[in-house]
Amino acid sequence: MCIVLISSSNSIPKFIEYGIIDIEGTLIKGNLIWLSKEIPAWSSTELPWSFSGDSKMQKIIFEYYSSRVTHYVKQCNWLLSNSFHELDSLACDLIPGIKPVGPLLLGNQLSNYVGSFWPQNSTCLCWLDKQPVGSVIYVAFGSLAIFRQQQFDELALGLELIGKPFLWVVGSDITDGALAEFLLVFRTRLNDRGMIVEWAPQEKVLDHPSIACFLSHCGWNSTLEGISMGVRFLCWPFFIDQLHNRCYICDVWMIGLGLTPDENGLITRHEIKTKIETLLSDDGIKTNALKLKKMAKTSVIEGGSSFKNFESFIEQLKH
Repeated sequence: MCIVLISSSNSIPKFIEYGIIDIEGTLIKGNLIWLSKEIPAWSSTELPWSFSGDSKMQKIIFEYYSSRVTHYVKQCNWLLSNSFHELDSLACDLIPGIKPVGPLLLGNQLSNYVGSFWPQNSTCLCWLDKQPVGSVIYVAFGSLAIFRQQQFDELALGLELIGKPFLWVVGSDITDGALAEFLLVFRTRLNDRGMIVEWAPQEKVLDHPSIACFLSHCGWNSTLEGISMGVRFLCWPFFIDQLHNRCYICDVWMIGLGLTPDENGLITRHEIKTKIETLLSDDGIKTNALKLKKMAKTSVIEGGSSFKNFESFIEQLKH
């Protein structure tokens, strides 16, 4: 018996179903790949294994998804997805037998450290309590993102330029530059307007009333957590499913905006400031985010789509 739990239904499983190398049955137009006319196209430069500037890493990721993932999916008895049907029903319809059972969240009843990569700094919650409702920019890029020093500096200066309070998750390996020296100077300039932590209790942070928006790498766990808490997104994806998740966030669900690099590939401080100001002034995006929050919560209560799918899965296990 084999059970495979995948992160989302809107990314890699579609390539598994149609075949990763031979995408027969798809519609290719220009540099776009359409697995279905009803769902967003994939850019040929933003496939799950795309890894610009690192051909070795691109080969590793491609081989992983073209061999291991396809093998496991073909062998499995059940394919569970950390999503909910209403969020991505058209993609779910492309994958026979998939059961969306999410959102799978830690919830308040569990320890702060369950499922966390590193010890969480919960003091940030006390800091958030002191901030006005809907005022704080939450910035977190997961556990793998690394910035070159110039880009890291632009991000920091962009957050400073906005003039709003922010909570920024900065791991010790987030940049290839002199991080400790930079943060020492930067914290001095902030004068308590911003807080920097190495790791945060993200679900609780996103659910805090002071949070205005989420500057995110668009990893699926972060995306689903943000959706479940009704926050707006400013998207800064890097690789794998994050690029396509951005398409859903900005173009399908319309709960966020994307950041655009300049001619040198740099996301500037002015781009960050402008997009955040635009995001926070758009009532339509806020309304869409709250609608998805309600849908997410409804899906996991008794009678909801994910609740029913999980019940069905348990019944099948019994028999």
